[in-house]
Amino acid sequence: MSKQVVPGSVERPLTRQENNPFAFLQQEIDRLFEGFSRNFPAFAAVHPAVPQMDVSETDNAIEVTAELPGLEAKDIQVGLVDDVLTVSGEKKSERQEKQKDYHLAERSFGSFSRSVQLPEGVKAEDISAEIAKGVLKVTVKKPAPKQKKQIEIKTAA
Repeated sequence: MSKQVVPGSVERPLTRQENNPFAFLQQEIDRLFEGFSRNFPAFAAVHPAVPQMDVSETDNAIEVTAELPGLEAKDIQVGLVDDVLTVSGEKKSERQEKQKDYHLAERSFGSFSRSVQLPEGVKAEDISAEIAKGVLKVTVKKPAPKQKKQIEIKTAA
């Protein structure tokens, strides 16, 4: 059986989170919008609903960093449901300029939501988040590895 490869695509193995069809769909939508805003920078400036986000891993934690310029802690929600971390919020901007011969009023707003699949067993109390200078940093303590326990088998009399 031969593999079909779409020109311009990158072949990659399935990862754990891609086993969930909804997580895979979310990743593909995020990838589409990230690529679109990268190729059309004006889109990212006009549509603030696509924040840049980086995920990195250390020995003890997973760190998620999101660029959220102009936002404060009250504008952002961080939640955990079924091992999926979601960062969401709303950006609002209003500008008024009054001059002698004109009046300018501009308003823009947009909601955003980004999700990251975490390892199984992460607890909400092991997650901390802080924002400074428009950069949100979420630190997720890695869960302890599951212990394999051997069960003794007794012989029936």
